[in-house]
Amino acid sequence: MNNKKISLLALAVVSFLGSSAVPASQSLVNQISHFGVRYEVTDNQAALHGVDCAALGADWASCNRATITLTNNGPTITSKNWAIYMSNVHKTLAVESDQFRMVHIVGDLTRLEPTEKFAGIAAGASIAIPIVNEYWQLFITDVMPRWYVTSGDASPQIIKVTDTEDLTSFVAPFGDQWKSKAQDKNILMQANSRFTKNHDIKQLAPDDLRGQITPTPLKVVIAKDDADLSKGVHLELASLPAERAEAVRQRFSLLGISMNKAGYPVSTRIDPAALKDIPAQSGAYRLVINKDWAEVTGYDEQGVFYGLQSIMSLLPADGSGRIATLKADDAPRFAYRGIFLDVGRNFHSKAAILRMLDQMAAWKVNVFHFHLTDDEGWRIEIPGLPELTEVGGRRCHDLKEQRCLLPQLGSGPFSDNNGSGYFSRQDYIEIVKFAKARGIQVLPEVDMPAHARAAVIAMEARYQRLKKAGQDKLASEYRLVDPEDDSNTTSVQLYDRTSYLNPCLDSSLHFADKVISEIQLMHHEAGQPLRSWHFGGDEAKNIRLGPGYTDIKRPEAGKGQLDMSREDLPWAKSPVCQGMIASGKVSDLAHLPSYFALKVSGLLKQHGINRMQAWQDGLKNAEDAHAFATPEVAVNFWDTLYWGGFDTVNDWANKGYQVIISNPDYLYMDFPYEVNPLERGYYWGTRFSDERKMFSFAPDNLPQNAETSTDRDGHYFSAKSDKAWPGAAGMSAQLWSETVRTDDNMEYMMFPRLFSLAERAWHRASWEQDYQAGKEYRGGETHWVYQQALLLDWQRFANILGQRELAKLEKHGIRYRLPVPGARIVSGKLEANTALPGVEIAFSTDDGKSWQRYDRQNPPLVKPGVKIRSVSADGQRFSREESL
Repeated sequence: MNNKKISLLALAVVSFLGSSAVPASQSLVNQISHFGVRYEVTDNQAALHGVDCAALGADWASCNRATITLTNNGPTITSKNWAIYMSNVHKTLAVESDQFRMVHIVGDLTRLEPTEKFAGIAAGASIAIPIVNEYWQLFITDVMPRWYVTSGDASPQIIKVTDTEDLTSFVAPFGDQWKSKAQDKNILMQANSRFTKNHDIKQLAPDDLRGQITPTPLKVVIAKDDADLSKGVHLELASLPAERAEAVRQRFSLLGISMNKAGYPVSTRIDPAALKDIPAQSGAYRLVINKDWAEVTGYDEQGVFYGLQSIMSLLPADGSGRIATLKADDAPRFAYRGIFLDVGRNFHSKAAILRMLDQMAAWKVNVFHFHLTDDEGWRIEIPGLPELTEVGGRRCHDLKEQRCLLPQLGSGPFSDNNGSGYFSRQDYIEIVKFAKARGIQVLPEVDMPAHARAAVIAMEARYQRLKKAGQDKLASEYRLVDPEDDSNTTSVQLYDRTSYLNPCLDSSLHFADKVISEIQLMHHEAGQPLRSWHFGGDEAKNIRLGPGYTDIKRPEAGKGQLDMSREDLPWAKSPVCQGMIASGKVSDLAHLPSYFALKVSGLLKQHGINRMQAWQDGLKNAEDAHAFATPEVAVNFWDTLYWGGFDTVNDWANKGYQVIISNPDYLYMDFPYEVNPLERGYYWGTRFSDERKMFSFAPDNLPQNAETSTDRDGHYFSAKSDKAWPGAAGMSAQLWSETVRTDDNMEYMMFPRLFSLAERAWHRASWEQDYQAGKEYRGGETHWVYQQALLLDWQRFANILGQRELAKLEKHGIRYRLPVPGARIVSGKLEANTALPGVEIAFSTDDGKSWQRYDRQNPPLVKPGVKIRSVSADGQRFSREESL
């Protein structure tokens, strides 16, 4: 009987038997997939309320309580043969129910399963499962979506209520569980507190914003007349290559300005000699706008391009085309002005990246730091190594990880979401070409030796495939693990030893060489030579050997108790690494990441790549920048300031490294915008970073920031350094993607904060002070910073964003974050404001059934229970709603 006849027979049998043909395990899975799920954080200060967090092994003895409630919407279940998989970014330390246990798989993947004492769940009944987790759960995005159920060989199914990005559908309101500790002095952002925070920012008249170029130029003189671009522009762009000229035309068109030979004439030229009073550096320009014509004189192509962007920055959002006449002299503050995007944790589309690049160019940001790989995903096609994307670029429920990586970060058991995905070779080339046309250098990062699990698992799948085919030598060519290494180590993201490629293997270096070679070829084909390579290098450690843990045999108060005899440094039990240390090639295990970085720098030099970059902790055991083969070595400096970063930054600069200021507490865009549990993001470095905080950051005098901000817990801190400070080489804002699953999430987290980064990286403000060794800034006590100048500068910038720039984002289809309004009721009248004046506010007096525009000149009479939200300029999108 042929296969077709067998299939038809099977179909007939299933049809005849009906639902009874479905295996019992599949029926069970299908039923549980319709369970109700409720996740509730019940105590974020569990150590104060009877939980021995130290004995449970919690870092710094910090743990929280939560309750998972499952509701059976079908027939009674007595089977114990099922499990629910979920992503727990904070490890579950205990289950306070003898009917269930929680089993950690790898990373954040955890399995909840019945024990032998499971008593069943009756039809329509609910069962509460109290758990204890490490650390805190302060924002709703600590809970990940897409829990799924399995049983035996049945196909897994996502539990329906969790298959959403609207986490409020199964996560209970946090109530008063928004503080990590009793001493937490952060302020919960609600309507009233937000109104108070915004109250010092007034809405400016349009005339007050006239002639305001973004980012702010070195010098500008505004004249009284206007130039009219409403009938189009006639661009003379002979000073630019074709692709850059086309990028300029596209941007004008996007903003509603047509190309017209009879339009307003704009001429350009490159003439460094004509810019004698402007710093002689790439990107410098002079812009003259008269009533009847404009001229851009650039130091180089980049200067011409930026001068044209400055013209476009003046265009109003309403498309009227009228701009101020003026003369501007301008040059960048830092040569390196970067945006970092992580596509490893969650994938983001090429279309979203191109939209981002266009905005970067408009705001004169010139480096795209492209984080292409991590534990959770490999996102770039490498010819000859198909497993990197076929296995390392996909997630699914394959416990052996031969077809894909295990689910992480709420991706669920299937590969049809942004947990999976990669850029083809041609995709990457197109991205680089697009960036090149806009004066943006693409800096690829392939993270190693830690954060390398996607590569490690993919190359193990390759090894198994070729080994099975009898090609033993070829199988080992790019293998990244020592098979005899059984070190017990835990990465920061809770992965085991598979998180680290082995730096002692020749095959690891061969792998690095292969990847560098292939990406270098892509850059060559795109017409942008690869001048710099990002090694990654961060967090190559065992988190359980950190300072927040103690040996259970010699316990220290306030720390998690572990059996330290069972904990290893990465590669501790690798015979290959042990041999290298015994031979004296490497002094000890701690030096292995820097040793591997030095080796990779040699590869880069051989490829003619003269600049290497890394996260600073990956190079900490190298003597200095001169130890590397590349002439230039840069570090992304990511120590938090209040934990001493204001001082340690000097050490890196004084060792000859180019320091790229990347501090998490000010420049991580994956952190929440405000202290409210409904915001998205991680918060280990700070509880919030909004546009204002990023704008107020002083990147070249880090101690100064102690006067303008607080630490993670809302406390003042003091900062000074007695060391010399050679100055920063650049500044970068980072968007890590653990909680950023979709393109909409990405744009929400990035915009408009990207603009504050662009402003500080391009322009040094009058209120920023020179670094002075030994000068101490004490938050709440000293008053070195001219706070009124800072306030007025922010007021100007906030109005530019609210009245002009957000509407431009809409023209490009970018789903930026609308600020949630602040509001209060005074004498029965609604008073409302936003962080970005000019953004429209709406209110509802009938529980959201209908909405009215808020008029700040004539505040309406309302009663408690009124709802508020902000509205996009096109009226199509709204902020989160809040009630008073």
